[in-house]
Amino acid sequence: MIKKEMIAMLLAGGQGSRLGVLTSKVAKPAVAFGGKYKIIDFPLSNCINSSVDTVGVLTQYQPLRLNAHIGIGIPWDLDRNIGGVTVLPPYEKSENTDWYTGTANAIFQNLDYMDSYNPDYVLILSGDHIYKMDYEIMLDYHKANNADVTLAVMPVPIEEASRFGVVVADEENRIKEFQEKPEKPKSNLASMGIYIFSWPVLKEALIKLKDQPSCDFGKHVIPYCHEKGDRIFAYEFNGYWKDVGTLHSYWEANMELIDIVPEFNLYEEYWKIYTKSDVLPPQYISDKARVDRSIVGEGCEIFGTVCNSVVSANVVVEEGAEVYDSIIMQGAVIKKGTKLHKTIVAEGVVIGEDCRVGVGEYADSKLSTKIYNCDLAVIGENSVIPDGVTIGKNTAIVGKTDESDYTDGKLESGDYIIKAGEI
Repeated sequence: MIKKEMIAMLLAGGQGSRLGVLTSKVAKPAVAFGGKYKIIDFPLSNCINSSVDTVGVLTQYQPLRLNAHIGIGIPWDLDRNIGGVTVLPPYEKSENTDWYTGTANAIFQNLDYMDSYNPDYVLILSGDHIYKMDYEIMLDYHKANNADVTLAVMPVPIEEASRFGVVVADEENRIKEFQEKPEKPKSNLASMGIYIFSWPVLKEALIKLKDQPSCDFGKHVIPYCHEKGDRIFAYEFNGYWKDVGTLHSYWEANMELIDIVPEFNLYEEYWKIYTKSDVLPPQYISDKARVDRSIVGEGCEIFGTVCNSVVSANVVVEEGAEVYDSIIMQGAVIKKGTKLHKTIVAEGVVIGEDCRVGVGEYADSKLSTKIYNCDLAVIGENSVIPDGVTIGKNTAIVGKTDESDYTDGKLESGDYIIKAGEI
């Protein structure tokens, strides 16, 4: 029988609806990040850097691009005869066939996969966080405490604690109480959604809770283990960690990469972030171009101005175009004379000549104040913006638009254009 000390289960099936038009056609873990990477590259790289060589990736929503990116795991050295990376979509069973309805339900539906490796421990990860973490150190902590469950936690400002699952621990870091997104948190130690379970404990809990609707780790499995008297410990992490689940946090995390002293450093030799890389020509910066404090990917052709921005591969910024404080994803074209401020441009977008994007005063979104609630203009993938239009702040566009979609050549702040069939 195959025997692995610890395997990882990476939850990557989320729709990422809070990223709005950026995830209308792609799962959140497959969204571009940092000019070169996908969000899922970070937990996958953490796994191989931590000597975890068996990873099940649970996919569901819009999995095509994510599956193609992962492939057989070559970039992360996860193309193994025994172990490696395995994509685990929902599948039809003889009875009780269902989509993944919650984080724990998704893991439960893959009990056979986990059993096949007969692990001592199972590491549960999320596919939509940006961080570097050595899971081996967390496993050593789990063993030292003779724990049944270990939760990675980190201190957050108390006023933000209600957004997270919060733990209350004693002086030995044993968890005494767990609050899931409480109105009045008793602690500022937030769960990071990273768990190590001793395999028998996890297996028993999943089987016991198999009929629980939308079974979730934070809401059901952890409270169940706590009530049963299992030894649950908090592992405090003090490095950089960011949930990029909202448009503002996604933009902010990208902007932090280009600080003079970045809080999150992509250039460290000892903890590399691996990704699937296409074979591309080098970037070209013309003599008339100006590039300040920016990340610019391979294959880009820059003839205009790029400042304080993250630009992915194969982007063209034409002469006279200006890009400030923005994220431009792969294959986008910014034509002559266009100016972008605090704009997220998804893959394959073409913005016409002499446009102004991200201008004017902020206004509340007419589409969704829950999703669109910051200064950003967001343009979904393969959209087309005609020449000469003005687009305000806190706006959303997806689809091939023309002059008739803009009133007097403008899309006011807070407004949106969603072409039929795009979402």
